[in-house]
Amino acid sequence: MQSHQEKQEDGIFIGNQINKAELKNPISRRLVQGFDKTLFLALDGLDPVSVHEVGCGEGRLTRLIAERYDLDVLATDFSNEIIDTNIRDSRDPRIGYKQASIYDLSSSHRRDIVVCCEVLEHVEDPVEALKSLVSLKARGYVLSVPNEPTWRVLNMARGKYWSEWGNTPGHLNHWSDKNFRAQLEESGFTVGKTLNPFPWLMVTATI
Repeated sequence: MQSHQEKQEDGIFIGNQINKAELKNPISRRLVQGFDKTLFLALDGLDPVSVHEVGCGEGRLTRLIAERYDLDVLATDFSNEIIDTNIRDSRDPRIGYKQASIYDLSSSHRRDIVVCCEVLEHVEDPVEALKSLVSLKARGYVLSVPNEPTWRVLNMARGKYWSEWGNTPGHLNHWSDKNFRAQLEESGFTVGKTLNPFPWLMVTATI
């Protein structure tokens, strides 16, 4: 039987490999707290009116954003299972969950600010995924991916995924700071602030 962390839908890993809301390791907790703090700094600077989180997974960030800014948040994910679970468990009227692949976003998904964190490393075609994000024509974007090869080195240091050279299951794409910025600019983004909470890359951007 697959564990929660190993669930797949249509051959694609869904959700987070680690439940970041229930981390027991103090170092892992501190890293995630650093990520959250940096995300909020990025959003504070953008002063969001509404937010669309693309690739919301189990909705941890979606809930934090709605609570912190008291605004409406659209949360989309390609996984029907994840969206159905989020809708079933949701207690926050400010959050609207909808099933949508990152490749199939449309004007109905347009919001003031787009957040796309820990998603692009999973997609088969990052160029098309970024083009789809650009098509939303948001006023601002917050985008993050794992910082490579640091991410894989840290996985191996903690004894994980040795046979995959430290690559987390489902990670298809890998970027350094320089390469991530270049990929974004080639896709039509103008990179604003580079924030990079260890061990992630995070930027704000406009189009």
